[in-house]
Amino acid sequence: MGEKNIMKFTEEEREELRKLSRSSSLQEDMRRLATSRHNPFIVNGQVDFERLIAFLTEYNEFINHTPRPFRPIIEREIKL
Repeated sequence: MGEKNIMKFTEEEREELRKLSRSSSLQEDMRRLATSRHNPFIVNGQVDFERLIAFLTEYNEFINHTPRPFRPIIEREIKL
């Protein structure tokens, strides 16, 4: 039915990306970004569920998501 819209690079674009990936300044920039990465939901090495729930609630409100009624999970054996 519908075709997947897959982005394909030309050989010239691929070579440009290869050159860019070998750039020492880009690699240093990526290292700097990685060391300053911050996850706002992790506090003292643990997930802060209060922050996560507050974020998700506010995000759903922002996108105007109508919550569905709660239905209890009936499964007897749940494996993660």
